[in-house]
Amino acid sequence: MVVDHVTIRVSDREASERFYDTVLRTLGIEQSYSSRQFAEWRDFSLSAATEDKPVTRGLHIGFAAASHAEVDEFWRVGIEAGYRDDGAPGPRPEYGDDYYGSFLLDPDGNSAEAAYHDAVPPSGSVDHLWIRVRDVAASKVFYEALAPYAGFRLTTDTPGRVQFAGATGTFSVVAGEPAENVHLAFPVSDNATID
Repeated sequence: MVVDHVTIRVSDREASERFYDTVLRTLGIEQSYSSRQFAEWRDFSLSAATEDKPVTRGLHIGFAAASHAEVDEFWRVGIEAGYRDDGAPGPRPEYGDDYYGSFLLDPDGNSAEAAYHDAVPPSGSVDHLWIRVRDVAASKVFYEALAPYAGFRLTTDTPGRVQFAGATGTFSVVAGEPAENVHLAFPVSDNATID
């Protein structure tokens, strides 16, 4: 994945952990760690919001699915558990000829997707992120400065959306009501320094 890990802050840890356990299990993504501080599913984690680390809002996170059947199951199991629909399973040709996804809202209203396509990452759980921002051009400049050190590159550049890709996975900054309180960590080589 283009990021090393993603952490969100949640208003109700038990409810959010139950949501992600329920839907990620359908993708073969089991919880890999849990402590009082946080719960983790490989490269994705959550922890309870605090006064100085408020709730994550407005994030879209796509999780890797190995088949159309997994995408369907992710959505079906989530809906049957009472979670909110954010897009039924189906082809999404606007993202690629072979792209197939389904979408649910987590307890804090963040969009969680099961995504299947030819370039699904071989390991990890996160396929892609969409981070809404006020100023796409300014965000592009920021992430372009990090790119040589973190091993990703600009692949899409439009006024409303820029996308960066790594060896596997992508993240996009998209014009809109800004996402809030998302923690991203990028992998770098041992000796990477930013001038």
